[in-house]
Formats: sequence, C-alpha cells, structure tokens
Amino acid sequence: MMFYLSVGQRSKVLSFAFLLTAIFTSLGAGYAQIGGNVERLSNGKFELAFKSANGELQEMTSVKEHASFLVSDILSGGSPWEITIDGGEKPLNIDARAASNFSTAQTADGLKLIWAGFEELPEDFRVTVLVSLIPDSAMSAWRIRVDGTEGTLIRKVTFPRIAGLADLGEEELAVPDWMGSLLKSPREVMKPGGSGFTWEYPGHMSMQFISLYNPHRTGIYLACDDTLAYSKTFTLLRDTTGMLVYGVNNYPSYEEHVSSYEPPYAFLVGGFRGDWFTAAQLYKQWAEKQHWSRDSRLANGRVPDWVQSTSYWVWNRGYASNVLPPAVALSKRLDSRVSVLWHWWHGQSYDDSFPEYFPPRDGDKVFKTAVSKAQQQGVNALVYMNALKWGPSTQSWVDEGAERFAVKDINGNALSHVYNIFTKKALTYMCEATDFWKQKYASLVDTAVNHYGLGGVYMDQVCLSTRCYDPTHGHSIGGGNYWIQHMARKNRLIRATFPQGSAPALAGEGVGENWLPYVDVFLALQVSKERYAGVHQWQTIPLFQSVYHAHGITFGNYSSLLTPPYDEKWPQEQAPDDTETPLDPEFNTQFLMEQARSFVWGMQPMIANYQPFLDTIRKKEIDFIDRLAHVRQAGLDYFVFGEFLRPPHLAIPEENIAVSRLSIYAGRTGNVTRFESKFPSVYTSAWRSKEGKVAVALASISTQEYDVDFVLNPAEYRIADSGTIYLCDENGKRKLGEYRGNQSRISFSLPPRGICFIEFVPSK
Repeated sequence: MMFYLSVGQRSKVLSFAFLLTAIFTSLGAGYAQIGGNVERLSNGKFELAFKSANGELQEMTSVKEHASFLVSDILSGGSPWEITIDGGEKPLNIDARAASNFSTAQTADGLKLIWAGFEELPEDFRVTVLVSLIPDSAMSAWRIRVDGTEGTLIRKVTFPRIAGLADLGEEELAVPDWMGSLLKSPREVMKPGGSGFTWEYPGHMSMQFISLYNPHRTGIYLACDDTLAYSKTFTLLRDTTGMLVYGVNNYPSYEEHVSSYEPPYAFLVGGFRGDWFTAAQLYKQWAEKQHWSRDSRLANGRVPDWVQSTSYWVWNRGYASNVLPPAVALSKRLDSRVSVLWHWWHGQSYDDSFPEYFPPRDGDKVFKTAVSKAQQQGVNALVYMNALKWGPSTQSWVDEGAERFAVKDINGNALSHVYNIFTKKALTYMCEATDFWKQKYASLVDTAVNHYGLGGVYMDQVCLSTRCYDPTHGHSIGGGNYWIQHMARKNRLIRATFPQGSAPALAGEGVGENWLPYVDVFLALQVSKERYAGVHQWQTIPLFQSVYHAHGITFGNYSSLLTPPYDEKWPQEQAPDDTETPLDPEFNTQFLMEQARSFVWGMQPMIANYQPFLDTIRKKEIDFIDRLAHVRQAGLDYFVFGEFLRPPHLAIPEENIAVSRLSIYAGRTGNVTRFESKFPSVYTSAWRSKEGKVAVALASISTQEYDVDFVLNPAEYRIADSGTIYLCDENGKRKLGEYRGNQSRISFSLPPRGICFIEFVPSK
C-alpha cells in the first residue's frame, strides 16, 4: 500500500488547489457524483456521501467489508467542520448549518465543498473542503481552507469532524497516548455530553492516529500526515444525544491580521480490518519515510555505545551513597553494564525548586568523586533536570525575571501546576521558543556534563509541547509548529557544549516521533502504569514500539520491591515512616509482571529503589532480573535494533495478581491502594533482526509450567521457508529443531517464571 507516501509528498508541495495528482481519475481511483440529494465519492473500496443541501456528512462506508461507519440517523455525520471565533461577549461557534450559501464541484482529485454567507462574519469569510480517495485503498484524504479571516480571532478549527460513529460491536479504541493505550468498550466509559477524551499532539499523543475497531470484523482508521509538528488536539466524545463524535482541533495563529488559514497537512479517514497492531502497521508505512525516522539517533548510530549496551537501569534517589554503590553492586551481580537514572541529587527540593539544581546536595567534591569512581567501574549516571519547568517560589524566578519567558495561556496567564503534594508549591511552563530559556537550560546541562563529569541528563517532560499566547516571544501566537523547531535549536545548543570525542546522553520522559532525532533514550513508564494509576479500563500496549522500535530506545519502570523514598528537603512532619522498606511479598508478582513487559516489549529494563540487601530478602525476584538481563543481552539484534512483529497466537491463561498503587506521591498520604485483577501469566512478542532472522520472546510470571505450542508460517514473517530453530535462555543457545514448509509447529515446556526467545534462522 502506497497511499501514505503519496499523501505525505503532496502535503509538501500543494497549494490550496488541492492538486493531489493530475491522473487521479484516469487511474480509476474514484469518482465524484454531483446532483440529487447527496454528493457521492467512491472508489469501490471506500465511499462517502455529503448532503447536497448543506454539505453535512451522511454516509461513510467500507465497501469490501459491507460496513457502514455511521449510524442510520438523520443527525449522524453532521457538519464536517466547526470553527470557534473569539471577539464578542462569548465565543461564536459556527458549522456548515450557519452558511447561507453552499456549493460543490467535482475536481480531478475528488469533491470540493464550499460554504459562504455567514451572519456576523465578514462577507468574504469562506470555508472550502476537499475530500479525495486514495488510490486502491479504503482510505480518504481531507483538507480544509478558511478564507476572509482578517479581523477575526479564530480560537480553533475542528476538522475533520465526524458525528454518529456507528457501534462496531466488541469495540476497542487504540491511542498512542505516549507508549500506547487500549480501551475496550469505550462507549461505556464516556458519558453523553461529557468531555470525552482529548490527546495533544505533539506531546502525550506520540503519533498522529487513533483506531476504533472490532478485532473480528472491521474498524475505522483516523490519522493525520503532518510532517511539520503543528499543534493539534485529537478528540473523541459522546454528544448530548449519545452519539460518538470524532474531531481534530487545529489552531491557527491567534492574530486578527491573518487573512486565511490552511493547515499544511491532510487528514486520513478510512476503513481497515484487524486490530491495534494492524492500524499501527498502516501508520508505520508512512511514518518510517518521515524525517524523524531518517534522522533518528538510534538509526544513525548516534546513541552512545554505553547506552546501547546497558543491560539494566537502576532508578535511585538522594545522596550518591544511596544511588551509585547499589548500581555498581548490581552490575557485578549481573556481570553486565548497569546505568543509573538519578533523582534528588540536586541541592534543593524536588518538584518545586527547579531549575536551582546546583550545587548537588552531596557537595561538589563528594559528588564529583562518587561520579568518577562509578564511571571507572562502568556505571554512568543520568541526572534529573526538568526540561520545561521553573518554580515561581524560587529566588532565581525573581532575580532572572523568568516570568517574562513563561508560557502564557489565551488570557495572558502563566501556565502553572502543583505536582508536589507535600509543599503545595507550583512549577511553571517555560516557553521553548524564547532564547532565554534555551540558553538557560543549555547552560545547566553544560555544568552537569562538563563540570561534574556526568554521563548525561534526563530531561523530564521534554516530550511535551504547549501553545503559548505571549506576543512578545517572537513566535506565532497560540497555534503553529514553533515548539518543535525551537526544541531542535535547544538540542543543538546543548550538544555543542559536549567535548569532542565524549559520549554524554540525553534522555527524555515519554516517547514521541518528533523527538527521535534529538533524544538518545526514552523513559516509558506506562510499562508499570498500575504503580501510579492503579487498575482501570485503559490498558498499556506497545503501540510506539510497534512503529518506531528500530528508531528509538525505550527504558524505564517504577518496578520496585521497596516502598518509595521521601525527599529530605520536603516537610519532615509529612514524611512516611516506612520509606524504602520492603513491600508486602504479595506484590512480588507485580514486580515480575513489569519486568516481563519490559523484556518482551523491547525496552531496556529497570529496577527502582534497588539496594543490595534485596538479593537476599527477595532472592527469587532478583534472580528473575538476573536471568532476564542475560537472555536479553543475547538478543540485542532483536531487543535494541529489531523490528517489532505480531507474535504468533498462543493460548495464554490469566492469573489473579495483587497490585499496589504506590509511588512518591500516589498512596503516600494514606494506605497503599491495593487492587486485584487478572493479567496474562506469560508475556510474548516477536521480532525481526536486520539480518532477517526472527525471534519469539517469552517471559512467564507464573509458578506453573507453561506448555508453549504455536504454529509459525515463515511467509507471514518474510523469512525463507526452511531453516533452524534455536532456544535461547539463561543457559545459552541450543538447537530446538528445524522448520520447513508453510506451517511449522513449535512445542516445548517453559519452566515456571521461564524467560527465553525462540530464534528462527533461515537456511542460507
């Protein structure tokens, strides 16, 4: 399927003439039918119909699947756009029904819809939409332009907007909410007339698509082909009538002198058959051709070797003595490289005093000595530095006049948030587009790396963006794509300070396609989401890895066998009396589950709050990560550089597991929140190496033996139809057998809490 490439190329060169391709119709890609009650667009695979009277969407059908994506209701579909305009006593909301003049035209590309004649708006205010069908696919491309906007303040343009999405039955909703989230029966979760779901891109929404589907029948794929990282919000809600409504909020520059608005990207709406992995592969065909994939640090060999070869991360907090010696001890235990994510190293309290990091709380001499000694033993540390926030309660906020360079909302107020539940002091967003903040942050990293000799910096919240409405900052007001542009400039400032021949690393919180060229390793904490969010309807899925695993390293985990620590800089009267003490053993399986997920999802595994005494009091659990590290290191061609594949079908039983919701904030002002829920007893995945070999990874968290039994079709995995099968576990690599033909059955017993990967090596 080539439709993504063509849409992506067109987005770079087309003006509003919407000339997608001069031979679209002659190729038989589709036809537009003008006249009658509806204006119809069809290519034999996907069909759309708009009402002739006002341009409202009336039909949307996947022809091959005989599936209608809209409910059969006079109110379904609705206006394909909405616009919110400020300026009066209250915002003015208009849609297709507000136009007194509507016309359509057939073009070489599809169907053009034009609305004009809006009361209370300039006479030349006009909305034009072009909808075309992608050749040989059940996919459509939508574009919009708004003219005559001078003298108006447009807050947002919601486009495309599709109301009345039909219930597909057994529905699942998959969203790239950072690493990825899956919600079953989403209509049951959303209340009619409620706020529904919103996902900000670029930011928490790491990729530009969502999919709503029945895994046994059909689904709808909703995406965008923006190559320039414009700010937008994807939404899904139930309106007051109970209908499901999809929309994308696009944000023009919030300025009255602008005469038109035309997003330089298209929106894709189409049908597919499959599940979240199928939808991810549709997106991947386009995504891997984009500049962030071509320029990713991992794909271009720019990630420091010590990061690539890290077998385990230790996430500890506080003084050097509580952080580095335990990591060195674990490195010796695993006989492999261990690296450190280090919080609370700085001189002031956490989550309210940023960016006043220096001097470190150990003092310069002790800190430098400890860092140097650990590096001599092969342990590098990334220290925490928030990439976006400044505490307004700090003296530096006043002394440096930081408020001038803070992000402002549409009303001119600084964007602040209180994270610290103990001090109740806020942190404020700094505007990435200001030279002041870029230079300030680059100087902080310079000090950490070049003065203190650290291995690099963990840039918390870096994979986020926001809209800033401060007109003094020199960027377009509100909407635009300035955030990523200036983040790239800040990255260049930072890396320019690194000594030639050195290998400092920059890590970031979350994941995001736009950050692949700038971040060496991404902290993806959803692998242990239950620790901070408990058990609820949204399930974590490796959506980002299924698209971008070969382009970016993910790591991270809240996974701990101890209760969280408490920052000594916080109010001592609120300090819990059980910091860094062993958790109830009933939560040990939760720990194993988090570790198993990391392994099979191709992440660098991590243990939080590690201390060597755990080797004795939690011997089985530490033995588990010891074995996991060794198996993973034997398969780096897959787990670091490999391509994520759909695993073969296995019948995996579920088991009830006790889960704790407990982090530095969650559960610390009361008792540990305990949940019990069913989870898979074995986690699995599949991979292809660059050399064309395939591996199926397995990690059991059960105390019972598991009979592995699956069929692998070499053609489905694009490998030769014959070759050798190897089993790789902590005991090494041994031949399991051979595979031949198009249906090869693999059967063996996985021991309790077994970890392995089965390797399929094609015959030469």
